[in-house]
Amino acid sequence: MGSCISTVSNAEIDLHRGVIPETDLHRAVVKNDMIWLIYISSFTVTSHPRTQGGIIEAANLVCFCFSELAAATGHFINENVLGSGEFGVVYKGWVDEHSLKATSPEMGMPIAVKKLRDDSCQGQQEWLTEIKYLGHLCHPNLVKLMGYCIEDKNRLLVYEFMPNSSLDRHLFETGHSPVQTITWHHRIKVALNVAKALAFLHHEVDAIHRDVKPSNILLDANYNAKLSDFGLAKDGSVNSRTHVTTRVLGTEGYYAPEYMESGHLTTKCEVYSFGVVLLELLCGRPAIDINRPYKEANLVQWARPSLSPRKIFRILDARCFSPFFLSESVLKTAELISLCVSSKPMSRPTMREVVEALGKIQELNRNVISRA
Repeated sequence: MGSCISTVSNAEIDLHRGVIPETDLHRAVVKNDMIWLIYISSFTVTSHPRTQGGIIEAANLVCFCFSELAAATGHFINENVLGSGEFGVVYKGWVDEHSLKATSPEMGMPIAVKKLRDDSCQGQQEWLTEIKYLGHLCHPNLVKLMGYCIEDKNRLLVYEFMPNSSLDRHLFETGHSPVQTITWHHRIKVALNVAKALAFLHHEVDAIHRDVKPSNILLDANYNAKLSDFGLAKDGSVNSRTHVTTRVLGTEGYYAPEYMESGHLTTKCEVYSFGVVLLELLCGRPAIDINRPYKEANLVQWARPSLSPRKIFRILDARCFSPFFLSESVLKTAELISLCVSSKPMSRPTMREVVEALGKIQELNRNVISRA
C-alpha cells in the first residue's frame, strides 16, 4: 500500500500569514483542503514563559489519508471501538512506528482514531478547536495529537493510545468491561496530573478547557493522567474579576453555579469543575447519578456536608478505603475539595495553588507507603 501521509511545508505556511476569520473556517474546509492545511500551520498562540509544557509555533501534525486510517482500524469495525460521544466514535488502530502506515496489531504501534459523524455541524467546529489547541500545545499531561484527516466529508483526528482507558471506567459502572479500581495513591497522582494540565492552560496559555470530567481524563500504563477532548476549549482570562460571556457548555454536574446563572466563564469556574472530579475520586461516585434518591443524585450537594473530619468516612469509596479509614492525606484532600467547590468564586484557589496543595498531599501518601 502506497503512503499518502504528508506534512505541511514551510512554503505553504509562507503563502498565508493572515488569520482566517472563524466564520470562514467551515467554508475553507469544505471548498479547499489546501487553505485549511495552511490555516492549521499558520495558527499561533501568544508566547508565555514555559515550565513543563510549551507552545509550538507551527503545528507538526501528520496529514493521514482516509484509506490508511480505515486500514489501521480494520475499517472501523465495532470490535475496535474505544468509546463514543455525541459527535463521533473513537477507534483503536495500529500503524508502523516509523512510517505511520497501517499495519497489523502484532507488528504495529497502537493509536486512537476519532471519527467525526458526517452530519455533525457542531462536531466539525469542535474538530477545528481540537486542532487549534492540541496541535500547538505540548505538555506531559495533555494527550498528544499526532495528526488528522480531511478528505471529502471525512474528518478524523489521530491521538496517542492510552492503554488504561479513561478515568470514569475505573471509578464508575459505565457499561463497559470492568477494569481495576485504582488505589488512593494513584487517585492523588491522577488529580495532580490533571491539576498541572489545567494550571498550564490557565496561567501559560490563557485558555479554559470547559469540559473537565473523568471521561476526558486518559490514563497510560503507569496511571499517568492526560487531559483530552479540547472541542469546547476557549480562550479566557486568568483574572477571576473579568470573564468571557458565553452560552453554557460542558457537562451537567460540573458547572460552577455562577456560570450556570450568568454564562460568565472564568478560570474559577474550571476550578469548581476540577473540585467535582476530585470529589469523585474521593467518593467513587459520579457527579450526577439519576439512579440514586433525589437528595443523593447531585454529588456535591450530597457530599458537601460530610467534608469534615468527623463525617468524612460516610462518603469515602468503600472499594478504595477500609471502614473508618482515615489519614491526613484524605483530610487534606477533603479540605481542598471544600475550597474548590465553594459557592463563592473568589474563595476558590487558583490551579497553581491546587497543584501545590496536591503535591503536599502526594508527599503525605508517599510517607505512609514508606512506613508500611
